[in-house]
Amino acid sequence: MARVTLADVARRAGVSLASTSRALNGQVASAATVERVRRAADELGYIPDASARSLRLRRTGQLAFAVADIGNPVYVEMMREIESVVAAEGYRLVISRTGDADGTLDLVRDLNRGYVDGLILSPLWVTPALVHALEESTVPTVVIGRLPEGTRVDTVLADSEGGVALAVDHLVRTGARSIAFINGPVDTTPGRFRQLGFREATAGRPDLTTGEFHAEDFTIEAGYAAAKAVFTAEPTQTWDAVVAVNDLVGIGTLHAAHECGVVVPDELSVIGIDNTALADVCHPGLTSVDLGSTRRGQKAARLLLARMEDGELPTRAVRVAPSLQERGSTTAHAGAADQGQRGGAAGRAR
Repeated sequence: MARVTLADVARRAGVSLASTSRALNGQVASAATVERVRRAADELGYIPDASARSLRLRRTGQLAFAVADIGNPVYVEMMREIESVVAAEGYRLVISRTGDADGTLDLVRDLNRGYVDGLILSPLWVTPALVHALEESTVPTVVIGRLPEGTRVDTVLADSEGGVALAVDHLVRTGARSIAFINGPVDTTPGRFRQLGFREATAGRPDLTTGEFHAEDFTIEAGYAAAKAVFTAEPTQTWDAVVAVNDLVGIGTLHAAHECGVVVPDELSVIGIDNTALADVCHPGLTSVDLGSTRRGQKAARLLLARMEDGELPTRAVRVAPSLQERGSTTAHAGAADQGQRGGAAGRAR
């Protein structure tokens, strides 16, 4: 006869694997859940694995923050805020790099072996397999990002669509009539929702010329290569402004513009997204949409601590509102229709 597993008990009790684990291990769970789980375990003749139970009950004092690129400044800002919150509660923060979609899934599964007491994950790729692994995880988890509606995992959301709308509205007010959007990979969460935001913000504007382009990654180097291709494309298209998918791509765009002889902001306005510290130190300073990276980190840390304290709390989704930080890469121009004096150089081959 096959050995009865914890998953079998969870199915019989009609509760999640995580709730079943907590109920049987004496962790925080409602009285009703404990009763259902224990009854199901008795009916099935479930015998806990003593060694696995010992591992699960051992507190490590460590929490993990997992991201695709630990060098991206937006993740560094999140990390600092998360570390500040959890350190005050006596936890050490461990930083992990997920890499691609498979790496993200592997990490979530590995952490269920008891390496950490909780996880904050900011995934670029969200697959059905990842959603399933998150819902079945016995490690309390909070996701900074988007999950399918109804997923039983706490989330902290950035309003990417609203943030891109702020960028487009700002450019239109300052006289832009042709706007290029340089996105990253569209199979990622930021790529998909920032593209959606650009399309929504520019729809219904017949006086606005738009174009969508794609960098191969969310890095300065990829942004430079994509912008260089835009500025030297044939047949030529003059652009008044560029909205970049993030600050790194925006800085790459500034470098490409300088190399192509396009003067920012006199001939071309550039806006990034994330409002990282790099936006202040490049030249000119990069106007950027602030999606609240520090606030998202803080809220995620507090959600995780609350989830660890009470695993029966309802699933929560917190949204952080965007804002725009104007710097030297955008400026108002008199005579918005004066394309010859303003945008003509931005699309010509150099």
